[in-house]
Amino acid sequence: MRRPSPHPNQSGPPFNALAARRLRAALNMGPEHVAHAMRVSYGLPYVTPDLVIAWERGAASPGNAELTALAGVLWCSPGDLIGRPRTLREHRIARGLAPEDVAHAVGVALAAYRRMEEGDGWRGTDRQSAALADVLGLALPDFVAVTGREERLAELLTSAVTTRWQGYVRPVAKVAPLDRRVLENVLQVLHQDYQGHMAATLSWGGGNGGAGAAGRDFLDRIVEHFWAAVERHP
Repeated sequence: MRRPSPHPNQSGPPFNALAARRLRAALNMGPEHVAHAMRVSYGLPYVTPDLVIAWERGAASPGNAELTALAGVLWCSPGDLIGRPRTLREHRIARGLAPEDVAHAVGVALAAYRRMEEGDGWRGTDRQSAALADVLGLALPDFVAVTGREERLAELLTSAVTTRWQGYVRPVAKVAPLDRRVLENVLQVLHQDYQGHMAATLSWGGGNGGAGAAGRDFLDRIVEHFWAAVERHP
């Protein structure tokens, strides 16, 4: 289990321990040098070489302030030290932006934006959502996840592959705005993959139970399959 930082700091985004270790080594710095710089230059007196090593081994995770300070010491951006962002807060930190920056760019009150980050979820208008995607540099899969549309997308895709996919092109397009021809092709491919996988499982003698398990596994990863098919589309 990953231990949180011993400092009572707000939890940070997913930390890329390997990147931190590689960046430090490239600068010919030891953990003691990193810890000293974070204490002296960033006012984090509790940071020790042991804590830096724990971060690099994945045994602990730096919080937001620690991540920013570590990036400064390693001469990189915070985004270089995190895994793939998933939440609104993680994407903001990855871009090195303050909450005030994002709130101003998208045209919402700072307090309202903070509430969205803290769990209320994105509640902006279409215009504000477009501004959010721009300021955070969101790719479409990330935009769908950050704006809370991924669950709805999964529901629509599940219905599309288990029934008639043709009826779900327009609803899916409202959630994930893609070219209609791309969506038609992707939904057809997913439908064929799902139905073919189910049929193959039955032909292998797995029975309905085996087919059901295979189908559930496919549907559990339906959004992942969808974006992979979109990426493969010419």
